[in-house]
Amino acid sequence: MPEQLVFAMEVFLNGLMAGVLYALVALGFVLIYKASGIFNFAQGVMALFAAMTLVGIQKGQVPFSHLINAVLGTHIHHFGWHVHSLLAILLTVGVMIFLAWAVQKFVFRHLVGQEPIILFMATIGLAYFLEGFADLMWGSEIKTLDVCLTANACLPQGINLAIDEATYNWFGYGFFIDNLDITATIVAIILVSALVIFSQYTKQGRAMRAVADDHQAALSVGISLNFIWVLVWSVAGFVALVAGIMWGAKSGVQFSLSLIALKALPVLMLGGFTSIPGAIVGGLIIGVGEKMFEFLIGPMVGGATENWFAYVLALVFLVFRPQGLFGEKIIERV
Repeated sequence: MPEQLVFAMEVFLNGLMAGVLYALVALGFVLIYKASGIFNFAQGVMALFAAMTLVGIQKGQVPFSHLINAVLGTHIHHFGWHVHSLLAILLTVGVMIFLAWAVQKFVFRHLVGQEPIILFMATIGLAYFLEGFADLMWGSEIKTLDVCLTANACLPQGINLAIDEATYNWFGYGFFIDNLDITATIVAIILVSALVIFSQYTKQGRAMRAVADDHQAALSVGISLNFIWVLVWSVAGFVALVAGIMWGAKSGVQFSLSLIALKALPVLMLGGFTSIPGAIVGGLIIGVGEKMFEFLIGPMVGGATENWFAYVLALVFLVFRPQGLFGEKIIERV
């Protein structure tokens, strides 16, 4: 088999893996937009906040220790214990649910019936608030994230030796596929399946879609808007936690983690803002597309095409199919 074709196959597989990570972030956007009609600019910061909270709880860090020490003149930073990863995840889920309740009570409850641009601007303010609050709560230094359910069952990282050996025997060249990317793929499949079942076949899922169509109409038939918004922000917070774990384990928990939301935007434009499967398909297209374009075309134009390929592709879709591949085409008659 030609050497370039073998290299292209490896790039293609790594593109699929990268696309899954993009899709995990895009899922949070889709959930909130599908259920409330709000484009949540703060989703990337929610992933950062969830990851920082998980690391802080795991390591027994004292929240707001920098502020406490500055005010009281103390030198307290840690409680002196470490929390098991599973318990830390459960506690972090509780924090994200509380965050969902606070966002609904103090922000969006007062914006029912407002124009979409007002709601969008509110999420921008929420993003900057959460970023500053996370810095104040847990500190701004880069943190390492290790998730271990048992002593021998940690979140796997590094090259998958089985794939490396198998591809070497087949092609004479071992593919480098990260174990973390494989785990993210499995988690994404389970997560998407659960979310599709929830949104299509449960009473709460149908209520979420009704709220998205018309806030006032949903209220008139007895749907609790407050409950639905807390529910959808809680689910989006859980998705943000999953994305934060995967991205945090891959590149460290740092404030640049919030910028992954920018890469999720082309994913949404391709897959559609209202489609959960579309988020996965869009993520895979972006992941594979940018890797293959860099591999095939990048050397001809000086490289660095990964930084802009996704946005150019999204622009093409906006021109010819603005609702995306799986989005709903809405026609308003006036």
